[in-house]
Amino acid sequence: MPGAPLERSFIDELDRDIHSSSASSTAVFAPFTGERIHDLPVSTTEDVTDAAARARAAQSRWYAAGFDHRRRVLLRAHDLLLERRELLIDALQTETGKTRGQAFEEVFIGASTTRYYAVSAKSVLRPRSRRAGIPLVVRTRVGYRPKGVVGVITPWNYPLSLSLFDVIPALAAGNGVVQKADNQGALSILAGRRAFIDAGVPAELWAVVAGDGNEIGNAVVDAADYVCFTGSTATGKKVAERAATTLTAASLELGGKNPMIVLDDVDPQKAARNAVYACYASLGQLCVSIERIYVQRGIAEAFTKEFVARTAALVQGPAFDFTTDVGSLTLPSQLERVQAHVADAVAKGATVLTGGKPRPDLGPLFFEPTVLAHVTDDMDCSRTETFGPVVAITVVDTADEAIAAANDSQFGLNAAVFGGSIRRARRVAHLIDAGSININEGYRATFSSVDAPMGGMKQSGIGRRNGREGILRFVDARTVAGATGLMTLPRTGAEFAKLSGLMIVLLIALKAIRRR
Repeated sequence: MPGAPLERSFIDELDRDIHSSSASSTAVFAPFTGERIHDLPVSTTEDVTDAAARARAAQSRWYAAGFDHRRRVLLRAHDLLLERRELLIDALQTETGKTRGQAFEEVFIGASTTRYYAVSAKSVLRPRSRRAGIPLVVRTRVGYRPKGVVGVITPWNYPLSLSLFDVIPALAAGNGVVQKADNQGALSILAGRRAFIDAGVPAELWAVVAGDGNEIGNAVVDAADYVCFTGSTATGKKVAERAATTLTAASLELGGKNPMIVLDDVDPQKAARNAVYACYASLGQLCVSIERIYVQRGIAEAFTKEFVARTAALVQGPAFDFTTDVGSLTLPSQLERVQAHVADAVAKGATVLTGGKPRPDLGPLFFEPTVLAHVTDDMDCSRTETFGPVVAITVVDTADEAIAAANDSQFGLNAAVFGGSIRRARRVAHLIDAGSININEGYRATFSSVDAPMGGMKQSGIGRRNGREGILRFVDARTVAGATGLMTLPRTGAEFAKLSGLMIVLLIALKAIRRR
């Protein structure tokens, strides 16, 4: 059934879930229409401190309840996410301006993440025996303890899925969470959180605060035992610097200027059809969206013709159903950035193959999906992340030239390779400097693989979310080892003189049988 903007009564309920003692609020506007959605309550630094204290108290009980209890609660939450999917999609569309299909993707990946960590946390984090330094004489085991309170700072573009990528493994490992929601994504986060609270997650265990990034974001970093940040590289560096002052570890997913390589053995029409989605999903407002395409000359004309035609044919509009292919930009600042990048490129000699203009007839923040050719290094859109519906196509002669161009960037978040031969495409993928590389897909192959780590290289971040790596962020490994009593280790000079020869023989024997 078609969706609709959120009802006022439900918005008011969600706003009360913000951890705030202040009378202050900030207006949030709908991207589709420019109308005011609500006045979001603003938190204070004291609210953050209080939320962290409450989360810390609840965390000890949550951890003590054990893996099986957490598994049951999170699996109930998974079911509630699916039951409430239409409401969650409505919230995502209302706040972000994305299409219903792309909002559905957020719910799908959020539920997948929840199920994955509910089921896998116990097996990943159970204590395990490790090889002792002196076999039979010493027994060694490694176990894990949760960090305590995890600070999560979430952006506006994918508020539900990016939240759950970090919050759920933190909870599954036995931590509490204090999350700073971006103002523009707070309702989606709060609506998703409701499913977990109703499933049995203590409300104080997962607190959500809102407000100024510098003030409230810094307070979250200061209060946390571990920090997760998703956002720009510039802000991520500031988060890392602040966390480092207290030796608080952090994972950062930052900016990208993601390349796609189209090899000359691929079907150009099929590749172009798939590439369009990789570039314009959420109107390019996704950290892993493709912004640079390098296509080999042999198929460049056919690929570009099909890519431009498919881009021009995308249905754009503010629908709360599945009748549109692309939606709106989310913030006025995004529209200004996209317009500036296109204007700069055109002024310096780039060619607009399609798009290039705002669509005020559709709504205040709509901009046409845009394809540029003849983009050069002196243009702002060449090396700086646009984070919008602007893609540059560059023709190259060889795969090596494409690889060099793809790697000629300060970023290394996501990349894609399209090729007819999977073996050849894998060889090319192996040479690309990026944390995620998709073959014959733009980003969804890796983005949806919740059992595999996701993160950036170079200026695109540190740490990994998803997979085993995604939950191991939130625990401290602890080694417990003890003597078995089979033999007493040497303590005096005389005992060392007696046993050192035997210990050398042991080392030689272990090497001979290839024991670790």
